[in-house]
Amino acid sequence: MSGITVAHPPGAAGSALEQEAHDLRAQVEGLRAHLDRLPPRPERTAAQRGSARRLLSQARVSREEFLRRHVREVYAVLTEDLSRTMRVADLIAAAGRRYPGLVPTEADMEADRQRERRGKEGWEIDQGIFVAHVLDDRTSGRHLLHSMTRPRQRAVEILDEFRRRDTVDLGPIAVHHEKGIGHVTFQNHRYLNAEDNASNQALETAVDLVLLDDRIDIGLLRGGVATHRKWAGRRVFGTGINLTHFRQGRISLVEFFLDRELGAINKMYRGHSGSFTGEAEPRSVREKPWIAAVDAFAIGGGCQFLLVMDHVVAQRDAYVNLPAGREGIIPGCGVLRLPRFIGEQPARRTVQFNLDIPVDSPEGRLIVSEAVPAAEIDSAVGRAVKGLRATGIGSILANRRALRISVEPQDTFRSYMANYAREQSYCAHGQAFGDDLEASGHADVLIPG
Repeated sequence: MSGITVAHPPGAAGSALEQEAHDLRAQVEGLRAHLDRLPPRPERTAAQRGSARRLLSQARVSREEFLRRHVREVYAVLTEDLSRTMRVADLIAAAGRRYPGLVPTEADMEADRQRERRGKEGWEIDQGIFVAHVLDDRTSGRHLLHSMTRPRQRAVEILDEFRRRDTVDLGPIAVHHEKGIGHVTFQNHRYLNAEDNASNQALETAVDLVLLDDRIDIGLLRGGVATHRKWAGRRVFGTGINLTHFRQGRISLVEFFLDRELGAINKMYRGHSGSFTGEAEPRSVREKPWIAAVDAFAIGGGCQFLLVMDHVVAQRDAYVNLPAGREGIIPGCGVLRLPRFIGEQPARRTVQFNLDIPVDSPEGRLIVSEAVPAAEIDSAVGRAVKGLRATGIGSILANRRALRISVEPQDTFRSYMANYAREQSYCAHGQAFGDDLEASGHADVLIPG
């Protein structure tokens, strides 16, 4: 860990950190005592709802002030001076144990998991605030990004099985190896390849397997053959976030929103991290080019995947969009990346006015590499694989890194994700989402139960 230092001895007895952590705990516990005297959220009167908002807001202001002063010290304590890699979920859990009151308790989170979205207290907002401050600090944030691009333990455990069998079924995601290509296939059939907590966790494991297997030099992302009655026998790339699960309160800030951007998608874009050096642009220890094959449509999150691909082959009459504005949330890193593909004003219209982009349109041609008839997708993918290999994977990876540094430096990504962690948590627990969703009738249009 040479060259990486912490501003103050972390967690020293009697330090300002420990004293202010004690004061924060006392203040939060006092506010919580008042909150606990109120009825559950769905049963509160208008006046009681106002009281709850004030109590929660006061606690959040205190947490924000504490973290502005001490986040680097807190992170250093939790990671043993940056010697431990911890995923976001583990980091939050450790923060709750070491600094009670800084983040919600596991009991609070479990209670919210059992409620539909409208009945939740919104404790994920407090998790978002904590993660935002960690990412906003250069040293801590770079280390957390490093930690989130390490292979997941599940992938390490099943790697030998994957090498023996060339295929692993992860439920909503399947991954198989054929002729040096790592095929990652969306097969969340009940929800027409919509994304949820389970599919996101499976996707990251699949991406890890592709990166870890030395026989594979190229990853391929594609939707499986649908079983849904309307689309049976046809491939569908993706329908975005599972709005049914979202309405039911089953989409998590950590296991979905944050893990998705910091884990699966960032690994496709930047690969697996090596040893932590604290550098602004660390070299990946394992990185591979990725191709996407889009059948039918790439809605929301499906479109976001395309923005980190090296080559995109799409069905000519397909379309893409980023409708998260209509859904009251931020479309992942789509807002960060789409403007550099199609320009800022077209990106604004796409996100804020929920416009579809036909693949075979001027804007669509800036997002996809090839638009071909449905019957020619397989052959187009084959040509792309040959083209990448003819160029040379070593050259591809060197230029991939150079392009990435020029258009999206890691510190830019880190700053974006700091804002995203906070703002997405507020969006996901805002009243406007439920009102907009029900008023539009959009909740079950694309995501049948």
